[in-house]
Amino acid sequence: MRFLGINAVFHDPAAALVVDGEVVAAAEEERFSRRKHGKRPVPFSAWELPEQAAAWCLAEAGLRPEDLDAVAYSYDPSLVRQETGAPWEDLRTTYATRAPSFLATALPGLDPAQVRFVPHHVAHAASAGLAAPFEECAVLVCDGRGESVSHLAGHYRDGELTTLATQELPHSLGLMYEEVTEHLGFMRSSDEYKVMAMASYGTPRHLDVLRELIRATPEGGFLVEPIDWGGFAKKLAGGERWTADHADLAASVQTRLEEVLLDLAFWLHGRTGARRLAMAGGVALNCVANTRLLAEGPFEDIWVQPAAGDSGTALGGALQLAQEHGEPAAPMRGADLGRRWSDDEVAAWLDVARVPYTRPRNLAGEVAAALADDKIVAWFQGRSEYGPRALGRRSLLAHPGHVRNTERLNDVKGREQFRPVAPMVLESRAREIFGRGPVPSPYMLFVHDVRPEWRERIPAVVHVDGTARIQTVSPESDPLMAGVLERFEALSGLPVVVNTSLNTAGRPMVDSPRDALECFGSAPVDVLVIGPFVVRRPA
Repeated sequence: MRFLGINAVFHDPAAALVVDGEVVAAAEEERFSRRKHGKRPVPFSAWELPEQAAAWCLAEAGLRPEDLDAVAYSYDPSLVRQETGAPWEDLRTTYATRAPSFLATALPGLDPAQVRFVPHHVAHAASAGLAAPFEECAVLVCDGRGESVSHLAGHYRDGELTTLATQELPHSLGLMYEEVTEHLGFMRSSDEYKVMAMASYGTPRHLDVLRELIRATPEGGFLVEPIDWGGFAKKLAGGERWTADHADLAASVQTRLEEVLLDLAFWLHGRTGARRLAMAGGVALNCVANTRLLAEGPFEDIWVQPAAGDSGTALGGALQLAQEHGEPAAPMRGADLGRRWSDDEVAAWLDVARVPYTRPRNLAGEVAAALADDKIVAWFQGRSEYGPRALGRRSLLAHPGHVRNTERLNDVKGREQFRPVAPMVLESRAREIFGRGPVPSPYMLFVHDVRPEWRERIPAVVHVDGTARIQTVSPESDPLMAGVLERFEALSGLPVVVNTSLNTAGRPMVDSPRDALECFGSAPVDVLVIGPFVVRRPA
């Protein structure tokens, strides 16, 4: 059976296709429209659909809209409580209610009666619990908001979800984190990861106050009281320089979030006795909190959906419908679920762009040599990633042994210098270099401590607190990148390269050959490796 999932109502619109229980394709609309996050998370945009992503998913599988058995829309307007007082909530609800008609217009041939509303947090839960490599697990969802709640705790057994706790709005850990993101001068529902990075520069000196205002409840939920952020640090305008007070606020909020998540995890473990936990929701993208949950929490294993934010609810909605129709989901095999181009198609784009290129016989060796020579490499290979992390398909690569490469890459991307870049490492060598976090760690969703003897050897990927957000690579998962890492180690003695997303500030990750060429032409990158071809910047 064929199920298309759609996320549209808040932000990060996306589409995903599940056929006979297998994830066939998934992509965010931003990769097509080139608008970061697809749209702004306001009620006035709730009508906008991931039209290009949905059309591509169907084309990838050779399907037409009339071939679908059902379409999942990851929001159920019947669950909305209008008394929440959120501005323009009635407009968002109206648009969501009419989504079946909007979808039928966007996908000619689709019967509106085929559209099913899947509750937002159920879709999040399904994206984790049904896609995880576990037969049975607890599931924890925390985000900004859904229809009327901001959290779900439950248990998956034999593909069936038992919901054990939810937290009604306005109490929300995700919205609380969004508020402090905006207070610190960043864009809410977009830049929360910047707060997580800033937290490492501060001291959590406001914890006593925040423990009174943000606290877990005995029923498996939490309370978030109204908070006057200005009492901790001055509100920043966009681009205004932050101070130690702002870093201390970020550190305090980050630490309190971790503490409450630990409380929720212990409550959930006590109710389920499960050994494994699957997580989704935007809060699950907080890799610092994820590592603390694994290190100090009650679960032996934690799996986080690589598209844990709202884009992942497209996948979760489709998986939920498949499960309801008696088609158990296969575990998610990777995040490389987006668009791809053949070698001939890539060559055609290079010819149109009139750039000189070569096709080396030993691509891995040539790339490793460029990295060893301290070149910055734009890397474009295979299917693009689903979710916010660059995982070796659309990446910028660099030498980790030169501390200035952090600044070089942040200059390339045009972003704040306090932002860290990440290491990509051979899975077989990861334990030697990194501690505390899990191995393997293929989705860059946990932080690891960099062992002291390695910190001076790979300074470009060591954050100010001595940690790194790693991605492990094996010859089975990515033979070409594993070959680059092996050859780079032979040349440099380091089984690690710097990996950050192939984009510039405010732009989505590169997705197509045209995007890659535009980025290469406008940023100080030395080498573009696109499919089997190499483009070098003229001397």
